[in-house]
Amino acid sequence: MNKRISPSDGAVVVTGASGGIGSATALRFLEEGFHVIGIDRAESAICHPHYVHFVADVSDAESLPELGAKVSVLVNNAGVQGQDDIAVNLRGTINVTRKYGLRPDICAIVNVASASAHTGAEFDEYTASKGGVLAYTKHVALEVAKYGATCNSVSPGGVLTDLNRPVMEYPEKWDKIMELTPLKKWATKEEIADWIFFLAIVNRSMTGQDVLVDNGEAGNATFVW
Repeated sequence: MNKRISPSDGAVVVTGASGGIGSATALRFLEEGFHVIGIDRAESAICHPHYVHFVADVSDAESLPELGAKVSVLVNNAGVQGQDDIAVNLRGTINVTRKYGLRPDICAIVNVASASAHTGAEFDEYTASKGGVLAYTKHVALEVAKYGATCNSVSPGGVLTDLNRPVMEYPEKWDKIMELTPLKKWATKEEIADWIFFLAIVNRSMTGQDVLVDNGEAGNATFVW
């Protein structure tokens, strides 16, 4: 693949597109003129002439729709925390990639992992599921290289989404989090969407890699003399 992917190359599929990072990602690609197909267990609030939404569960391969469109970019974003983590976060990523990503027309795949895959600082099955996403990303990168396509992942740390309101709106917990975060902030969902767009569209040579976007939390260390 020697050129930047354009809207004429095919549709962008985004899983978990009904909210948070997924919704922001769908809107980011729509802003650039791409046709976007969203997949989520919930309905979507996005209303755009270039957006189509399917209600499906990524953990159930049989529920994934036939799209009737060429897919140039696949964004595996669908995820849960604390319930069916491995089935949705890892198995769902595998199901969707097998269905839409391992094809000659694919140009780029971006998987959404997590900073916890690097640190282990999360719920056990969530951490394991996201660690699996990192390993699977490397595997898929080798698989799709024959098509000239890339496959990378982005690992967000804290992100300002509704999912994280239990700690964002709890001052004691939020203050503790900020103590451990060198840049003293969390990313917005729009910033993560920008990273996903970069990995899929701007990037043309990096593959099988993970980008950690956590405001320095994973690399924080204290030196005592």
